[in-house]
Amino acid sequence: MAKHWKSIAVPSTASMRTVMSVIDESAMQIALVIDDGCHLQGTITDGDIRRALLRGDSLDTPVSRFMNSNPITGLVDEDPHIWQRTMERYTLQHLPLLDANGCIQELVRKAQPKEPPRDNMVVLMAGGMGTRLRPLTQQRPKPLLKVGEKPIIQTIIENFSSQGFHNFVLCINYQGEQIKSFCGNGRQWGVKIDYIEEKKRLGTAGALSLLTARPDKPFFVMNGDVLTKVDFVRLLGFHEKQQNIATMCVREYRYQIPYGVVKLDQHRIIDLKEKPVEYYNVNAGVYFLEPTVLDRIPKNEYFDMTQLFEKLITDNVQVGSFPLREYWVDVGRMEDYEQAHMDYAVHFG
Repeated sequence: MAKHWKSIAVPSTASMRTVMSVIDESAMQIALVIDDGCHLQGTITDGDIRRALLRGDSLDTPVSRFMNSNPITGLVDEDPHIWQRTMERYTLQHLPLLDANGCIQELVRKAQPKEPPRDNMVVLMAGGMGTRLRPLTQQRPKPLLKVGEKPIIQTIIENFSSQGFHNFVLCINYQGEQIKSFCGNGRQWGVKIDYIEEKKRLGTAGALSLLTARPDKPFFVMNGDVLTKVDFVRLLGFHEKQQNIATMCVREYRYQIPYGVVKLDQHRIIDLKEKPVEYYNVNAGVYFLEPTVLDRIPKNEYFDMTQLFEKLITDNVQVGSFPLREYWVDVGRMEDYEQAHMDYAVHFG
């Protein structure tokens, strides 16, 4: 259910500019036109605004001129599966619920289709010390820092779980007992959680050598400080179609050089570019691996994921990349932590 419908309510006299601001701030892609405190007069979506602009309406046009004055609604007393059926039938993302007097009581969202269970293991690297986030990590491990309303590790687990993945292994070291105490066996999220306790720091891949049971299917490895909306099922399918031994998610990173760049041939200037933008693909900290890669990881030694991929490339096996274009943030620095807080409601709320 979508809470606080009053935050997206506007009167029929409100301007297009006002309703655009309401829709943008709520990130719900809909506004409700309400008169007399509770009576629904209409709805407005991004599409209604685009059509109004295309026919020449100005930003000062009152919403009564372009709202949908006959919206599909449900009754608050109906069974929830009826609400979902209505949204499916009319291709809606939201459904206003009215009482017997025509007053709006709630706004429900269309439920996502239930994902089938998937047995691929998910290994989360949660043993880092989070030194760049001190003093926040002085007494608490980084995966337990709250972003939005939840610890980072909970958001990651729930994100995987919503896509059908239920078999987790958490690699812990620094303040590991706190993580075990919070996550337990995973029952509260409907998943199963086991642990690898690193007695010494083993890098971003070394802990994989301590898996008690070798996975019988390709498995995920993800840093425990990454928040992303990547479609893990798509990543799985891409990996299988490409027949990769290992797949790394990559993110395009743009960097603008703050000066004019001069290209030289010895002392002769042959080109000038004013503040050019450079593009790079960076490691996003999300991987999908075949079980055979475990044979290349030294037992109980410090070993980073970059070393593993370098070894695979040297061995001339199929190593691929998956472009990550969905929301992604590595919560490693204070400015990233603050940005993740601001982004949370839009992407995970």
